[in-house]
Amino acid sequence: MMKRYLLFSLASLLPSAGWAVYAPIPEEDQGKAFVTRLSGGIYHDTNIFGGATDEISSVVYRVSPSLSFNSSVTDQTFLSAGYILTYDHVVDRPQNTDLTSHTASLRIAHAFSDATTIDFNEQFMVAQNPESLLAGIPLNTDQSFDNNQFDATFEHALTDRMGMTVKGRSMYYAFDLPALADALDRHELLLGISANYSVSPATKISGEYRYLDVGYYNGGSLKNKESHYVLGGFDYAPSENLAIMARAGWEMRSRSGAPDEDSPYAEVTARYSYGENSFFSAGYVLGIEEVSNVAVYTDIEVNRVFASVQHAFSPLLIGSAFYSVEPSTLRGRSGLSPDQDETTQRFGGALTYRPRRAWAVAATLDIDSTDSDDATRDLSRTRIGIDVRYSF
Repeated sequence: MMKRYLLFSLASLLPSAGWAVYAPIPEEDQGKAFVTRLSGGIYHDTNIFGGATDEISSVVYRVSPSLSFNSSVTDQTFLSAGYILTYDHVVDRPQNTDLTSHTASLRIAHAFSDATTIDFNEQFMVAQNPESLLAGIPLNTDQSFDNNQFDATFEHALTDRMGMTVKGRSMYYAFDLPALADALDRHELLLGISANYSVSPATKISGEYRYLDVGYYNGGSLKNKESHYVLGGFDYAPSENLAIMARAGWEMRSRSGAPDEDSPYAEVTARYSYGENSFFSAGYVLGIEEVSNVAVYTDIEVNRVFASVQHAFSPLLIGSAFYSVEPSTLRGRSGLSPDQDETTQRFGGALTYRPRRAWAVAATLDIDSTDSDDATRDLSRTRIGIDVRYSF
């Protein structure tokens, strides 16, 4: 629950938002090659399908064992692999009350030299009880899907001050329900190249080009898109405690079956560490993203402002919170819908107690809210629960 919000904020603090490939090893797992973890918990969900009306609430029991491997297999090569099994028993869910999800990941990072590195990341997910629910779809619909994402990053220092990065991402979505599969199954290919120059030990300026191709498996003549991004910006890290990243530029989007559009694009993030296991981060993203009811809208222009904080009250007690607000505009298809405004807000909070190094107990709260001019996309959802985790 709370985990997805923290991962989002941390990913957004990397040099290019949305390109996250580095995942820090949790403190309790450091120094171990193999880690086995068993998690279990219970939470109450007020809207298990994310419906705008006739919401169904339920208690959910969850068991989630996992296995991970993190080790340097040579002096120059790091290998990481993991598998998570999640079993949910949704007491009041119509039809299937027992849902099993899987996540498998593999990462290989290799340093050819001090100046040249390459990083590969693969993650495959079978989500039968997805945490991010779709807006504007028929009520009480099974939203299970498969997703695979592959990331590759190549970095090379051209000189002491100048460097270059080449990145790529390939991703697909495959929904279980035939109606959703016909509407939303797609692949996305994101490619980019950037150059940076250190004007001082603390400051780098950069220029970047990205290319995005979104191809739907059904009805692509109405839904496919291509985008070209031209961006400039800087990274500023005056100390180990503070890091600021900013990128801004233009997106030139071509749509199949809908008008093309040129629009501004921006991403700004900042992170400040003020103590051991304590930090504050915040950011802003402006861009165009895919939308769930693609028959009515081409896509959605999102303004996303977010902030998160993690505070260690003591070595054994850690609190964390996340909040985001997204004033957005749905781009309506000609003859079907005008442009519509909507605002989505998300809040997540957790209080984690670690009585021993291997144990963690967390109380969690997630609140999602969407207020849209399109009433079918309205959402109100609250989840509150408790999780227990043991690592060995």
